[in-house]
Amino acid sequence: MSIESEADLAGIKRISEVVAITLKRMREHARAGMSTKALDEYGFEILQSYGAKSAPKVTYNFPGYTCISVNNEAAHGIPSDNTILKEGDLVNIDVSAELNGYFADNGGSFVLGEDIQGLNKLVDASVSALHKALKEIRGGRRIADIGKIIEAEAKKNGFKVIKNLVGHGVGRSLHEEPHEIPCFYDRFNTQRFRKNTVVAVETFISTKGSYTRDKGDGWTLLADKGGFVAQHEHTILITDGEPIILTMANGI
Repeated sequence: MSIESEADLAGIKRISEVVAITLKRMREHARAGMSTKALDEYGFEILQSYGAKSAPKVTYNFPGYTCISVNNEAAHGIPSDNTILKEGDLVNIDVSAELNGYFADNGGSFVLGEDIQGLNKLVDASVSALHKALKEIRGGRRIADIGKIIEAEAKKNGFKVIKNLVGHGVGRSLHEEPHEIPCFYDRFNTQRFRKNTVVAVETFISTKGSYTRDKGDGWTLLADKGGFVAQHEHTILITDGEPIILTMANGI
């Protein structure tokens, strides 16, 4: 999405704040013994209080209001009464929504309670990779350069990156041009970031393997080779200098 007016800027800022607050509150609300369905419904109540609609539901008829992935689920996990959160679980919450014709997207992985599985290093590497990449994004910068930064940070910490999950443009719909903002270096990607456009930049940092596979439910993606994947995502506005992080309220 290109920002063409003050109304566009106000609209994208508002929905970005809404999804960021929703993600933050869901993360704080998560408890061992809670089902992912109950956590999802809590997120829905927050979105509803702002008049916002779940983007995956209105766009793709996703069977939930948010995506909640646990442990070896890398992305697009379906909230369920049968999935009960446990101490030490790696939990990813991805919140995207629409308000007054504007869409924003953000997500984040965290270890629930005590780090029983030793995954905080993975989470920290994902956060670090995202912020190092964001600092370098500006109008005219090659998209491939940003993937290179994320991949280098992952490798420095002993991890891999997922190559079949990517960031994307956002704003007037959930997924827009550019349709692929990879977290690895793709020398064939010659696209550049454009000033005054809105994109969602994501990291997908993996303990094993570089791809995901379908769990079999048509939505959930599993980490390759039984690995774990940490994802973090911000919606940003690209400028001539460092971008404006529109979803900063999520605390990531």
